This record gives sequence, structure tokens and C-alpha cells, in this order.
Amino acid sequence: MPTTTEPNAAAPRRTAVVTGSSGGIGAAVARKLAAQGYAVVVHGRNNAARAEEVAAEVRKTGGEAIVLLADVADAADCARLVEQAWQWCGGVDVWVNNAGVDVLTGPTAKWSFDEKLAALWKVDVAGTMRLSREVGRRMVERGGGAIINIGWDQAATGMAGDSGEMFAAVKGAVMAFTKSLAHSLAPSVRVNCVAPGWIKTEWGDAASEYWQARAVGESLRARWGTPDDIADAIAFLASPAADFITGHVLPVNGGFRHGAAYPKRDANT
Repeated sequence: MPTTTEPNAAAPRRTAVVTGSSGGIGAAVARKLAAQGYAVVVHGRNNAARAEEVAAEVRKTGGEAIVLLADVADAADCARLVEQAWQWCGGVDVWVNNAGVDVLTGPTAKWSFDEKLAALWKVDVAGTMRLSREVGRRMVERGGGAIINIGWDQAATGMAGDSGEMFAAVKGAVMAFTKSLAHSLAPSVRVNCVAPGWIKTEWGDAASEYWQARAVGESLRARWGTPDDIADAIAFLASPAADFITGHVLPVNGGFRHGAAYPKRDANT
């Protein structure tokens, strides 16, 4: 159930939902869309306090926001999330599927390969597909909208290691789904995907010297990306300026430097 007030009759007509927006990239996207005049649904799985902090930031700047909690890995919760978000302002104009499982930091980093892959598939792939199909159907009936998914810039080229194999399979599936859904929902609903490169979130802050050097060295811009870089790209794809763009995967990586060479890393880096 919503953890804030009931729908406000004075709320802006344009509404955006950002899944997984209680922190990191999702929070930056929620703030950016709110700054552009969207009433924003801040979504989290179970941490209402963190989600409410993001919603409070939006309200401080004059925006409209509510918090909705749902487990994207659960089909019934996905259906409920779409219904509650749709009812809040009588429709959804922009839906951003940002929710994903963090298997790089915290307790999940110690999970087995199979446990990580299963969790990623349930949330990042199946959750994205369920939410996109349900909200997309409603958008078509309403006459328009935009859906934006999150991929990975190296899914198409590959990266060695357990994480590279998992994320290539999972985010590659999201990117392929995006292109097919764009056909299914055309011409009234646009579906696109942002494929981030090395973005400095919680994992990046604690990354080893090897990964710090690699993140900077593989970008033609010679720096880490930031959550705001991704938020800016999503805001563009959500806007009327991107009206003729659909079925597209947009890498946001500072320009990938192909062939960058690094020392072979050991298991401790």
C-alpha cells in the first residue's frame, strides 16, 4: 500500500514510476524526472524509510511523490504495483524498470553463482518483463507512454568472469526484450533501454585499484560514470525530444575504449 497520502487532485498530469528508486541510480532518476515536472512513484522492495527519504527530497523541491513497496520478483506484487501506480494519478506516462539485484555488495556477494543467477533472473529479467507488459498494455489502451529498461554496455561484447557471464546473460535478455516489446506496443508506446557502463555506485566506491583503473581506462571520457549521467539519458528518452526513438539500446559509458589492456588480476582484486 502507498506509504504517503492519497492521490492529489492538483497533482501534475505527467506521472513517472521508477522501480528500485530508494537509492543509487534509481534515486537519481526519480529526482531528475521530478525536476522535469513529473509526479514520481518512488519504489522499493521493503525499505520504506530509504524510499521515503527520496520522496521527501522530491517534495522539498516542490515536486509530488509517493512511495510504493513491492517485490519485483513476485508476479502478484508486480500486478499490484502497476495497479496502485496507475490509480494514483489516473495513468502512467513514463515507466522506468531500474530495479535489480545487487550481487556485488553486502550479504548477496557471498552467494553461490547459481543463487545469484536465479535472483537476477527473477528480478532483472522476469520482473522487468512482467511490469513492462502490464503497464505497456495499459499505455496502449490510454494512447501513449514510454517504457525505459536498464541493460549493460558490455552485454553485447562480453566480459570475463562470473559477474560478466551473469550480467551479459541477464542484461542481454533485457536488451533483446526491449526491442521486441517496442514492436508489440508500437506505434503509440515507445520502449527503449539505457545500457550503463562503469557507474560509481556503492560497489564502485569500495572497488579495488584494479577496478578503479579499469573503469576510468575503458571510458573515452577517462572517468567513472555517475548516477546522474544515467538519469540524464533516461530523462531524454522519456521526453518529447525522443519521440522518434523506440526499440533502441543507448550505451551510456563515456565512449567505450575497445582493446584497453590491463594486468591479469588475481582472485583478491
